[in-house]
Amino acid sequence: MSNKIKCSHILVEKQSEAIAICERIKKGEKFGKLAKELSIDTGSAKKDGSLGYFTKGMMVKPFEEAAFKLQIGEMSEPVKSEFGYHIIKRYG
Repeated sequence: MSNKIKCSHILVEKQSEAIAICERIKKGEKFGKLAKELSIDTGSAKKDGSLGYFTKGMMVKPFEEAAFKLQIGEMSEPVKSEFGYHIIKRYG
């Protein structure tokens, strides 16, 4: 397993919001478009939610654990961290 992965995320405050966004993506809406519109992480939101490449130890634990479990192209269920609820999609 590579120790460097590439992910995007959408960060929101409430679990209910995160669940609703997951449903919209599953119905075919674009992850990047929803990240731009809805993510409260303004830095990554501008880049369709992209966080670029990162290694273990760079992200908060719950986020990292979920991100490293994903296959490329796979999206997580909402993941709670101290920042809110993340929906994570792995790209590399």
